[in-house]
Amino acid sequence: MAEIRIRNTNERITGEENVRSFLESQEVLYEHWNAGKMPASLQEKFVLSDEEKQEILSVYQPEITDLAERRGYKTWDIVALSDATPNLDELLKKFEDVHTHTEDEVRAIVAGKGIFIIKGTPEVGYFDVELTAGDVISVPEHKPHFFTLMENRQIVAVRLFIETEGWIAHSFADPEFTKA
Repeated sequence: MAEIRIRNTNERITGEENVRSFLESQEVLYEHWNAGKMPASLQEKFVLSDEEKQEILSVYQPEITDLAERRGYKTWDIVALSDATPNLDELLKKFEDVHTHTEDEVRAIVAGKGIFIIKGTPEVGYFDVELTAGDVISVPEHKPHFFTLMENRQIVAVRLFIETEGWIAHSFADPEFTKA
């Protein structure tokens, strides 16, 4: 279940309804899918074949289709990251820069953990959204953010896109942002 840490105050927000309410106030979509649908053989697997990725997409097809129809997403894929991912540290460095997109950045976590760091309203500032299996988040276009792995450095997520070629990150230099 997702948890939020507001960086300015170190306040933590827990519980599905509290998390959803806070994220809604920050214009971020939060939903929860049934993580138990994930095949047991794939729940702790972070290096996936194309066939296994397709199996995950098939398992979550009803949820993906529902979200895509409601939000206008046209394509989706699976991203799987772990210490077995070639050049993981280089890849994470690219992820860990505050940026924006011209479309939503959507992640449906199906295994592992990840974290979005998002710039909220002026009174909130930056906040962390710690995500686990079943959590679905959509950071709206033009909202400064970045996504990275948590301490376990393992994640499998469904990504949904409006543009069929995927989104492009636009760097967002922000003196208010600190890595802490």
